[in-house]
Amino acid sequence: MKPHKTQGWLNPKCTAEELAQGSKKICEAYLQAPEKWEKEGIKTISTDEKTGIQALERNAPDLPMQSGRCRKQEYEYIRHGTLCLTANWDVVHGKVISSTLSDTRDEIDFQQHLEQTVNSDPSVKKWCIIVDNLNTHKSELLVFWISELLGTPESELGIKGKSGTLKNMETRAAYLTNPDHPVYFIYTPKHCSWLNQIEIWFSILSKKLLQRGNFISKQNLKEQIEHFIEYFNRVLAKPFKWTYNGKPCTN
Repeated sequence: MKPHKTQGWLNPKCTAEELAQGSKKICEAYLQAPEKWEKEGIKTISTDEKTGIQALERNAPDLPMQSGRCRKQEYEYIRHGTLCLTANWDVVHGKVISSTLSDTRDEIDFQQHLEQTVNSDPSVKKWCIIVDNLNTHKSELLVFWISELLGTPESELGIKGKSGTLKNMETRAAYLTNPDHPVYFIYTPKHCSWLNQIEIWFSILSKKLLQRGNFISKQNLKEQIEHFIEYFNRVLAKPFKWTYNGKPCTN
């Protein structure tokens, strides 16, 4: 027992039924991804943003690891600003593809990132994109982009806040999750980003680079992240072995 310690916990913001159905859908997407890629040319990717990545320059060099002593890192640092990394995890091949590093994270950034991702591989027949419930993942711009891919006039989409597909986030999400579209989305249940495989890779990035790194500028931070992604894809890349089947945990 350690009564002096606590851990943060974020409860799912949905009903037990919504959690079970949403979790099952995500897990099925992961398990079916290899077959869908082989037989149908559908690429399944897990996408999210890692915001507020700080470019911290330590005030003194690290003291190297020695026998019986871990490496020591200077506590004080100089702040050089922050970056946002938007990345895609290729579920089948276990690689990070078409990542974007920017100063901001808004619906324009996200839509442009996805458009860049889709255009990066014309051989893909259809894209299945797993994301969380952030409002920028259900934006008006995404609906316009998908409708452009389908050749649907914008006039048929309604008016944001008033009517039609664009009315609210629920109507936009219903449109964006249509599996008949060339690009469609699967949303994790609310407050369940842990179901998104890209979060596992973000943890790897943090442990292997960001927590240990020394960054003399935002440009230097960007270069080191890009170099790590290239190194990871070349040396460490492999699909995650997903064992959770979506069933609720019981005591």
